[in-house]
Amino acid sequence: MWAGFLTRPIGAAVIGAYGDRAGRKAAMTLTIVLMALGTGLLAIAPTYAQVGIAAPIILIIARLIQGFSCGGEVGPATTYLLEAAPSNRRASVTAWQGISQQMGGIMGSGLGLVLSIVLSHDALYDWGWRVPFFVGILIGPVGLYIRRALPDTIDQGERHVNQTAVLKDLFNNNAFAIFICVLCIIGPTVSTYTSSYMATYAIKTLNQPPEIGMLVTFCGYVAALAGVLLGAWLADRAGPKFTILSARIVFVLVVTQAFLFITAKGSTIETLLLVNVGLNFILAMAGGGLYVLLTEAFPKAVRSSGVSIAYAISVTVFGGSTQLAIAWLIERLHDPMVPAWYQIGANAI
Repeated sequence: MWAGFLTRPIGAAVIGAYGDRAGRKAAMTLTIVLMALGTGLLAIAPTYAQVGIAAPIILIIARLIQGFSCGGEVGPATTYLLEAAPSNRRASVTAWQGISQQMGGIMGSGLGLVLSIVLSHDALYDWGWRVPFFVGILIGPVGLYIRRALPDTIDQGERHVNQTAVLKDLFNNNAFAIFICVLCIIGPTVSTYTSSYMATYAIKTLNQPPEIGMLVTFCGYVAALAGVLLGAWLADRAGPKFTILSARIVFVLVVTQAFLFITAKGSTIETLLLVNVGLNFILAMAGGGLYVLLTEAFPKAVRSSGVSIAYAISVTVFGGSTQLAIAWLIERLHDPMVPAWYQIGANAI
């Protein structure tokens, strides 16, 4: 799984800087093509029985392409949203970066839930796992059509002459902004990947059946979607800093009690679902103002690369390691409360 994270910082630097040189539209067009390519490779990858060691190599290559694309996507896309937004709705419009991620999670986990219910265990692991990737290939032609029709939001005179000039400007004049933005992203990225781990947590730690694990993840994404929408609405009225800090403080205060409810003797599936929904909703409210805060931290000339690199560093180092770290700590400490302690530490920063 971590293979896709390794190329995120590279994609962030290359495609993020490309967005500041060639324009947001060109960068977003490139990322959608690369993501469709990586997803297509996963969908049609041969099995180990068919091609031997080449099978896992193909899967790794596909994940590396996806990671490279993801790393370069966030900056140009979020920057485009901010620059195209009305001045009184900057948070609400920019938050569509987070809203679209939650919608993708809803569709992906929803499809996984359906497949886990309608397919047998053998069918799911034999060919059913490929179905979401075939569906995902559709992002290619649809996304490419939409993005090619968009007007750009940066003029020729505002762009750098080459990639090197972009990165030199960014690191010479905006290094502190990158550092602060990385810190801002640690909490939500750790909690987001902890939430996506809840399916595995429900199955392995709480001994629930696979369909319950999928249902937990699906409901978490639905709650997060509602939280982002409300958080963005509040950020446009009360300011993104107030919205982010107040939601994070509430989250840190309640997450321990939430996991005590989940892990208590006699805890029900309904408790697990409700607690996960509540935590995702609160955390996502903070995300409603996060994207506009991050994007406004950089001047227009380096905005695409700045957001891309800050986001990629935090997600790669902290998000990519979250599930591995939590699983390892649970096994070593035999403490089902590990996800709570881990999230408190990350969000306290």
